[in-house]
Amino acid sequence: MTYRKKLIEVALPLDEINAESAREKSIRHGHPSTLHLWWARRPLAACRAVLFASLVDDPSNDLSEDEAQRERERLFDIIRELVKWENSSDESVLGRARKEILCSTGGEPPPVLDPFCGGGSIPLEAQRLGLEAHGSDLNPVAVMITKALIELPPKFANDPPVNPESRETADLSSWRGAQGLAEDVRFYGAWMRKKAKERIGHLYPTVKDPGDGSFQPAGEAGSDAARMAAAPGKGLTVIAWLWARTVRCPNPACGATMPLVRSFWLSKKKDKKAWVEPVVVDGSDTEDGRPGVRFVVKNGQTSGAPPDPPKLGRGAKFRCLVCDQISDDAHIKAEGKAGRMGQQLMTVVAEGHRGRKYLEATGEHVAAAEGARPEWGPEQELANDPRNLWCLPYGLTTFADLFTPRQLVALGTFSDLVGEARERARNDALASDLPEERAAAYADAVATYLAFAVDRLSDYSSSITSWHSGRDLIRNTFARQAIPMNWDFTETNPLSDSTGNFQGGVDWIYKVIAESPAIGISEAHQQDATDSINSVERPVISTDPPYYDNIGYADLSDFFYVWLRRSLGGVYPEVFGTMLVPKSAELVATPYRFGGSKQKAQEFFESGLGEAFARMREKANPDYPVTIYYAFKQAESEKPSANGGVGGDDHGVLAVASTGWETMLTGLMEAGFQITGTWPMRTELTNRPVATGTNALASSVVMVCRPRPADAPVASRRDFQNALRRELPDAVAVMMRENIAPVDLAQATIGPGMAIYSRYSAVLENDGAPLNVRTALGLINQQLDAVLAEQDGDLDGESRFCVAWYEQFGTGEGDYGLAETLSKSKNVSVRGLAESGVLAQRGGKVRLLKREELPEAWDSATDGRTNAWETAQHLVKAVLVGEDNAAAIVRRLGPDRAEEARQLAYRLYQICDRKKRPEEAFAYNTLSQSWERVLELSRREEEGALF
Repeated sequence: MTYRKKLIEVALPLDEINAESAREKSIRHGHPSTLHLWWARRPLAACRAVLFASLVDDPSNDLSEDEAQRERERLFDIIRELVKWENSSDESVLGRARKEILCSTGGEPPPVLDPFCGGGSIPLEAQRLGLEAHGSDLNPVAVMITKALIELPPKFANDPPVNPESRETADLSSWRGAQGLAEDVRFYGAWMRKKAKERIGHLYPTVKDPGDGSFQPAGEAGSDAARMAAAPGKGLTVIAWLWARTVRCPNPACGATMPLVRSFWLSKKKDKKAWVEPVVVDGSDTEDGRPGVRFVVKNGQTSGAPPDPPKLGRGAKFRCLVCDQISDDAHIKAEGKAGRMGQQLMTVVAEGHRGRKYLEATGEHVAAAEGARPEWGPEQELANDPRNLWCLPYGLTTFADLFTPRQLVALGTFSDLVGEARERARNDALASDLPEERAAAYADAVATYLAFAVDRLSDYSSSITSWHSGRDLIRNTFARQAIPMNWDFTETNPLSDSTGNFQGGVDWIYKVIAESPAIGISEAHQQDATDSINSVERPVISTDPPYYDNIGYADLSDFFYVWLRRSLGGVYPEVFGTMLVPKSAELVATPYRFGGSKQKAQEFFESGLGEAFARMREKANPDYPVTIYYAFKQAESEKPSANGGVGGDDHGVLAVASTGWETMLTGLMEAGFQITGTWPMRTELTNRPVATGTNALASSVVMVCRPRPADAPVASRRDFQNALRRELPDAVAVMMRENIAPVDLAQATIGPGMAIYSRYSAVLENDGAPLNVRTALGLINQQLDAVLAEQDGDLDGESRFCVAWYEQFGTGEGDYGLAETLSKSKNVSVRGLAESGVLAQRGGKVRLLKREELPEAWDSATDGRTNAWETAQHLVKAVLVGEDNAAAIVRRLGPDRAEEARQLAYRLYQICDRKKRPEEAFAYNTLSQSWERVLELSRREEEGALF
């Protein structure tokens, strides 16, 4: 089979793509990710670059290598501009990219299809590049997000708004793209907020401003009225109420109402610290007649700290603040399941003239919350998914249980108002002379975005939200990819102007619509990729398939589906025909759906993904490669079998492997694909909650696939291993040169390794049995180990000793005799190592010095005996304090010696990862991830302090 190679199969400006992909995660205003929450989105910059490079011919098809390289640089310049967020709406930049695509596709570019469209990033970027874009997904929430991104804006491109206010005051010919639609969403969203305030505003009372920032009660047992009277000033808008869940103390002699508080902190800002302190009260001062606590607010503190909270360690273990009895997990679960878990208001947060004000709870505010009477709630049951839904054992078993009564009233009110706003928009559209059918379609589009605003509100309006004391704001429900159990939670005011309010959500959505491409013909459909991948003719397929068991999309997105269905069920009956998101056909290896059987879950996922890949191979345009994103970190998941193999492998391979990668790659191979290119894309920042302070995976691998030729050769195990030895070292060198993080190196190496494996129709063991994907992964990892270990030979003798000793002992002690033997083999001496400042010896024991033991004022220029090990340790020590410090060392070292130390960090990370030394691994990974910034700082003229 012959085809013209595409740019993505030969070369990419990976540094620039990765830099923009990572930077994009910190861009908010107008970014499509702010339209509606979706998990594990691919960055738009990466999607844009991958699509462009998949369609544009590589110059080597027609030119000599020197000419081709010059032409590639021209194409790289286009990509470098294309991936910048600032240029995502720049028609001159986009125009150049579209021109190149037209040139390589004979003026007739193919449509693009993503059969696992999720958050819609790939179809949206296809549309931005002027291509016909199609997205499909089994999940109706994903379908609606993609529809809102690519299908609705082009339908009403360049139309003016229909709301009467805009039509009276604006030039109706000045609206471009989807700006008119965006303006109407903002107008009708403001109308909804106004109506909601009229209907439920009484549930959100203000508080009086004490003026001096204090709000102290008029005596220990003072009445609520007395407290309010003692606080002169005007009313302030409450932005949040902070609650603690409660249970009854298990001590029969106490029986107090126990607040389950995780932290007493309200604000940790310097010179404005605030917290609550519990004060024990007897039964005469409580509503239920049982002893308990009330909370006193400490505002504006410049020193001090709150008392220790009652939560003890991990899980649900709490101390009674009245009698000190420890309540275990079993008691709290029993209380929750019996419906006896309550809640107590700890403090009220108001928006003051000089920032947040924390005020003590009053009866008025408790009564306002308790007075809410919801007429409807989403009573559908949460899935029994222990991996992602952690609140079920505590009695929160339905979606309604995740919300307070007041939150249910608010969400129900706004949801009902979506329908009313839709009717109002329809009437205004008819009044502006739109035909009846188009007026109805326009009103449906407006309602879709307003329903998304309700979903955004729900994310900040559940009892799973929390208070971020470091930033003085509300942390949303989905701060991570799960629904956890929250003990002290935050209730936001949807009618305020602060975090999580309804109008704020509308404004975020407005910006996304206004900046959308709004061009071409694009569609999103609900479709099961294992059954069909749509009726699109000969599409270019680019997709981000499910990651085995990483994210339970259906179980999580039910949270939003119940509100979308209430708001839009009549508008899109074909999408919202089920009570909850379809589960049985979802491609995820979730054991709970198979009676707890991991084996059945794996077989289901393996079969389904294989069917999806087979359909892609059948339907994909043969002139273009299929591109597949994958971001599943390898894990040590198997023990050796009795004869030394891994799992089902009987040929002695024991190495890191993962079922997720094995399953995905097996599906690709069995569908008849071969991998013709692989690119590690840095797609994550390390400031997300799941990654902070960890070695969390930061890259996806983009695999470029073509149908494997029918005459592909058969290879032996030895042939495969020899090819790995020949080709993998160069691939690893390129990745290290591109500064891929050590934590990602093993995963990224899968790509070039499997490219070798997949070029053969089969790889056979010596006994003629097929060498399966899991064994191939093990061999690839073994070769990566060998490549990194070979780098030891380029090190100085002292560093080779340190690496070998570190691998065996870490920074722990070993016998002097062992050290002496090892040092001789490296042509160094123990005494010399001690003199060089890397080793300590005492009492017949030897150990490497820890980084904190190294001299603070170390200077490579004055140290007459430095080695790569010592340099690497000082660089790591410096970068953990600050990148400026590491940059100062690099300036003195010079680029060559600094690079030697950086490469050593890869080897040391690999050792730590294999030896289960996570803190050390994190340190070496940090050096690599910070390296580009360190080099940039090192080139500056000014000299900074080392430490």
